[in-house]
Amino acid sequence: MSATKKKNVAKMETSYVKQQEAAEISAGRKKKLLFRRLAAFFTLAAVVSFFMISTLVSQSAALEEKVEEKTRLDQELSDLKKKEVMLEEEIVKLNDDEYIAKLARKDYFLSDNNEIIFNLPEEETEKEKKKEKKAD
Repeated sequence: MSATKKKNVAKMETSYVKQQEAAEISAGRKKKLLFRRLAAFFTLAAVVSFFMISTLVSQSAALEEKVEEKTRLDQELSDLKKKEVMLEEEIVKLNDDEYIAKLARKDYFLSDNNEIIFNLPEEETEKEKKKEKKAD
């Protein structure tokens, strides 16, 4: 038979056929509803996943900053502890009269009775002066 000819077929109007057509329509509706539900679920899952991943990334960046800050502060703390130890040693030395006298002689050119102070230049400063003269 060719495609140009029409078939004259009558549709059966029995209750069984009506029941089958209704079942097909119901199955189609259920399929569409299932597809819509799955699409909504996957969209919601994608949105939740996006927010979870963005939160994870931002928290890891914040954690990395905190770790860097902690290492910096630990280094600063160790430096301050060293400085504290040096200052405590200085306090102990400053309670010693001999150390204070030595410090006064060195920094303020004070002297004991019958003592003459000679200020001699250090060797390093002489070497630096020679280097400066050679550079000119």
